[in-house]
Amino acid sequence: MSTVLIVANQTLDAAPLRYVESRLSDDAATEFKLLVPVIHRMHESRPAASFGNVPQMVLMHEASLDEEEAADYAAARARLDLGLDLFRRLGANVDGSVGPSDPYKAIEEVLGRQHIDEVIVSTLPRGVSRWLHLDLPHRIERKFHVPVTVITPV
Repeated sequence: MSTVLIVANQTLDAAPLRYVESRLSDDAATEFKLLVPVIHRMHESRPAASFGNVPQMVLMHEASLDEEEAADYAAARARLDLGLDLFRRLGANVDGSVGPSDPYKAIEEVLGRQHIDEVIVSTLPRGVSRWLHLDLPHRIERKFHVPVTVITPV
């Protein structure tokens, strides 16, 4: 059985669903981990890593966040819950978490906690995607020596 980490946010209800459906038809025993990094929509000038190195579990205590950060976290949590529901409807064995706004740090936290066989980065198309602009897929491959596949909605 393999474990696949799917990192998605704005594209959560598109390309990842097709990927999971296809993967399940090839190997129904695949286990999925869904990671939704927080997006700060209201504060484009805020640094990407505003949660710093705070572990995801600490972020669950929303009382320690200011009102705007709490709203951003709640939006990411809602996207995570939607994704988990959609994947489970396909028959996937899936769990997930909300991570820091810096997608690299979010992935690093997950890979530091558990073994992952493959990382899927679901992102907006090149030219629009901040994650591709940050060279996220190649950085993950180089540091963690795990295959990374980029999927985009069509």
